[in-house]
Amino acid sequence: MANPTGNQNNNQQDPNTPPKQKFSRGLLSWMLICFALIMMWGMINGSGSGQEITSWNDFLNRAEAGQFEKNTVTLEESRVTAVIEDGSNTPAGSIDIPAGTIVYFPYGGQSQEWYLAQLNEKGIDHNTDIDSGTLMMLLVSWAPMLFILLLIFFLISRSARAGGAGGMLGNFGKSKHKLANKDTMKVTFDDVAGVEEAKAEVHEIIEFLKNPKKFARLGGRIPRGILLVGSPGCGKTLLAKAIAGEANVPFFTISGSDFVEMFVGVGASRVRDLFKQAKDASPCIIFLDEIDAVGRKRGSGFSSGGHDEREQTLNAILVEMDGFELSDQVIVMAATNRADVLDPALTRPGRFDRQVHVPLPDVEGRKAILEVHAKKVRLSPTVDLDRVARGTPMFSGADLEALINEAAIIATLADKEYVDQLDLEEARDKVRWGRANKSRKVQELERVATAYHEAGHAVVQLVLPDADPVHKVTIIPRGQSGGATFSLPEKDRYFYNRKFLEASMRVLCGGRIAERRKTHDISSGASMDIQMATSYARHMVLDWGMSDRLGFVQYSPDPNREAIFADRDYSQDTARIIDEEIKRLIDAAYAETERLIDEHWDKVEAIANALLDYETLQADELEAIMRGESIARTSVNDLLQEEADKSSSSEQQDASEQDAPEDDGPDTASGDVVPTPA
Repeated sequence: MANPTGNQNNNQQDPNTPPKQKFSRGLLSWMLICFALIMMWGMINGSGSGQEITSWNDFLNRAEAGQFEKNTVTLEESRVTAVIEDGSNTPAGSIDIPAGTIVYFPYGGQSQEWYLAQLNEKGIDHNTDIDSGTLMMLLVSWAPMLFILLLIFFLISRSARAGGAGGMLGNFGKSKHKLANKDTMKVTFDDVAGVEEAKAEVHEIIEFLKNPKKFARLGGRIPRGILLVGSPGCGKTLLAKAIAGEANVPFFTISGSDFVEMFVGVGASRVRDLFKQAKDASPCIIFLDEIDAVGRKRGSGFSSGGHDEREQTLNAILVEMDGFELSDQVIVMAATNRADVLDPALTRPGRFDRQVHVPLPDVEGRKAILEVHAKKVRLSPTVDLDRVARGTPMFSGADLEALINEAAIIATLADKEYVDQLDLEEARDKVRWGRANKSRKVQELERVATAYHEAGHAVVQLVLPDADPVHKVTIIPRGQSGGATFSLPEKDRYFYNRKFLEASMRVLCGGRIAERRKTHDISSGASMDIQMATSYARHMVLDWGMSDRLGFVQYSPDPNREAIFADRDYSQDTARIIDEEIKRLIDAAYAETERLIDEHWDKVEAIANALLDYETLQADELEAIMRGESIARTSVNDLLQEEADKSSSSEQQDASEQDAPEDDGPDTASGDVVPTPA
């Protein structure tokens, strides 16, 4: 969908325009080349230093014997050098040295004039090169610095010729956005479902991009920035693409994390480059995904000193959005699920002055989303998407897409022609709670404890009128749990009343109580129940004012407060009362649940035994057991016994066929049949 070039309005290049020269080697490559040259220089110098002669008399004897080439004896600043001549004779008592080798004798305690006098006294021809050693040492010591200076000069001069947003960093300052052109953007509002209010709110943006003069007639100004806020997976990015597709304009998209690099100033440079290209391609849309990566409040949290690269990037975004003219048909859209942490300067009028909330879909929205994604798979005519939508509360659009995809995979593995209702329900449970572990070996004691645990949940949930209806109960391990009791809410809840919360806490306590009464022991299987019950009680006391002792007061800390250390706005006495109220609510729920379990223990045993037989019970079967009826279907044990009987009969038939006598064999005198070799 995106143009791989990232910064062009189309995929074709003007043939009259000369191609841009690409810098094939980066900074690291040039540094490696310089290092290699320095190493080669050192190796050349090292190989040319020659072989040392340890005795001055040996050096003189070789010179008098004519072993050195003519005019090669040279007095340098710190040594005397010469070159071995080819075909010369080695003096007695000296070691052989290959021809062409440079030999030298370093000055000892004597001065250079003393060695010069010795050579003159012996009549040996020689040269004097006092400055050559000094020059060589200077070249060796300054060569690395010269290479670095030349390299920096080359990069600066090249950047000055090339120009661009990157400066001497080359392409580091270039924006890493992706560009979807008019021809490649195929997403429209028909592909977006479940967020009708958000679609209606951004409809005027499409009108502005199509006909800007319509708004300029009365002097109105379209919002420059639109901030899409919502939970992950709700369709914020899809909605932004649909706006660009409906308006038929280019769509620049980049993530907030793509602005930040290890080099200071790169993020701000990329922002300037992005907005420059967007203005050249106007009318268009810039979409900044996950803007909280660079748009957090400034001056909060720890600071390491100096200037923060993230704040530089944020300042560049603020300045560029202020630089829009009325004639610039550029709409900046951003998405985040943490609008509370954004800097106030980013959300003020004139920048992101409109926030569009993209919520989780309700039951009608979930049905519409399921219908959109169901067009891509082959559904059975008997599938009820209304039931699936009711059974997926708090599912986002991404979750529903994954549900349809998982159902198609499950049906494919089962060699089905269509995706049916059971596939969709199994996919829903897999997306929310994990895959069913049907191959896990479970001990009988653990299996019984799990059956009574889930039966306790189910009975309490069926008895209490304020709890959600039960959908099904299973003791097949799924995810991290050994069993599960699934609910099917009748409606979406946007707030919780006290009766529902108290009923939910009693349902959570039912598993532990039934398990303890049957096994006379407790296990860690109720850890999630305890966590959820404690969370309900804590919110009731701290946030929702449902404690008579604490009253209509909120005691939980402000979630928007950014502090290094946790703090609370109440005294020690209030903290003690909070702990007492939380424990009182849980204890009251536990005591009431014990009474309900004792009163309906026969129902708990009936459901637990049915779970041990069938492993999974649906809602109608649970209601039949509560009425005292029995279930008329084959149990798991019966199925296993049938498979065992079939296997045993097949083995016996094979054995009888192998042991059967042959008719053409002669009978013995006693009348017995002679066995065949088989």
